[in-house]
Amino acid sequence: MSAEKTIEFKDEGKMTDDNRGLHYEENLLWEKERSDTSGVDMPKPAGAPLRTGHEARGDIGLPQVSEPQALRHFVRMSTWNYSIDHGFFPLGSCTMKHNPRLNEKLARLPGFAAIHPLQPASTVQGALGVMYELQNWLGELTGLKSVCITPAAGAQGELAGIMTIRRKHELSGESAKRRIILTPDSSHGTNPATAAMCGYEVRNIPTKETGGILSLEAFKEALYKTDENGEDVAGMMVTNPNTCGLFESGVKDMADLLHAAGGYFYMDGANFNAIVGKVRPADFGVDVMHINLHKTFSTPHGGGGPGSGPICCTEELAPYLPKPLVVKDGDAYRLEEDGERETTLGTLKGFQGQFGMHVRALTYMLSHGKDGLRQVSEDAVLNANYILRSLEGHYHAPFAANGHCMHEALLTDKRQKEKGVSTLDIAKMLVERGFHPMTVYFPLVLPGTMLIEPTETESKDSIDRFITVMKEIAEEVEAGDVEEKYHSMPIATPRRRLDEVKAARNPILRWKN
Repeated sequence: MSAEKTIEFKDEGKMTDDNRGLHYEENLLWEKERSDTSGVDMPKPAGAPLRTGHEARGDIGLPQVSEPQALRHFVRMSTWNYSIDHGFFPLGSCTMKHNPRLNEKLARLPGFAAIHPLQPASTVQGALGVMYELQNWLGELTGLKSVCITPAAGAQGELAGIMTIRRKHELSGESAKRRIILTPDSSHGTNPATAAMCGYEVRNIPTKETGGILSLEAFKEALYKTDENGEDVAGMMVTNPNTCGLFESGVKDMADLLHAAGGYFYMDGANFNAIVGKVRPADFGVDVMHINLHKTFSTPHGGGGPGSGPICCTEELAPYLPKPLVVKDGDAYRLEEDGERETTLGTLKGFQGQFGMHVRALTYMLSHGKDGLRQVSEDAVLNANYILRSLEGHYHAPFAANGHCMHEALLTDKRQKEKGVSTLDIAKMLVERGFHPMTVYFPLVLPGTMLIEPTETESKDSIDRFITVMKEIAEEVEAGDVEEKYHSMPIATPRRRLDEVKAARNPILRWKN
């Protein structure tokens, strides 16, 4: 066969899937239906009332296919899922790191996987011991010794943290006047949303040109804006390192001012991966924080869960934490009983949180040890700075001149935009070249942002391959006349580029109307 010969593929309509070298282009399951009967032949029950007490439903529209058809359909679709086990996943602010299989093995031990949350405490002492030990580790690593591991995910951890602050002010008789929460404009969107859900007014603090919170003078202006003593401020929510990938070095002085005004410092611990084992948040004034176990301690991430967002706080706020906490009486472990802590904000979630995530996180901590956890943060920061310094000559790196970044590198499309190529185009070209894109258009403090987080688990080889492709993209765009090409990417994927605005505004959620 000539090297120039092109193989023609016939369009055979709905009868065949369009496969390329065992890369499945899977049709909808309804399109595989060839009859009005399914692959399972069961007689209709005669005269048997429904146990639900409702009338029998009519045709609910399930496709009539055989078991092999259904099985192959879902297995083929599962091969489309890109995951950290496929390759580099550089999502900034999401920390998509490798999940060690040791963690999975231990989480599946019968004594952990085959228990029930309503069992008597005497029959699950091992599980309660794991939870108690996890509370202790999180308290040691943050310097905030009171820990509740109940929250189901980071966003619920945020909610628990702000509710803890609110509960304190309620019982102190100050909730009526403490109506404001301060948040930087670079914060995760869940921060102002959480504050609003708890009934607070959100006061935004603009990010300065260096990527950090405003100067101490500007912070004072925000704190004392409507009250000369700052007594209308309940607290502030700050992510440190922040979402621009920078450490907020002046935050201790801000925390001191906030405390003097009677407010509390809530830290979003989403980026704790960058400082774990190196810095304790309590040492720079944090009163309460949540931790995403999937981001810092490798529990699985993505696909909708299960997440886990424990919160840690000072002794002052400990009485107001959600219940139950795990306590130890002598050699026995148990959960707090109702009425044992009257000041608690109450039950936040059914049962005791995502126990499987607790096992995985504690396994990660114990297998790394103190020195290993410190190396986690050091390697994460090293990898991010390696990417930043390798690419700052090819892309606009707005904060690179201010020093090194922490766990993630921030670039923008400023140079490429002059050639008609945007951040979205760069992301789609990365897909074409076989890489999952970085986080795009976030944070919102600058236009066309690209937030890249390599984590500590990526090898230099995988990072170098990513850097090489990013450089080749920048050089190709710089050479010019590629605007049309980049606007058409990707072309080698089963689906081409979608009109994302139209898809968001007019989603088609049914195969047939």
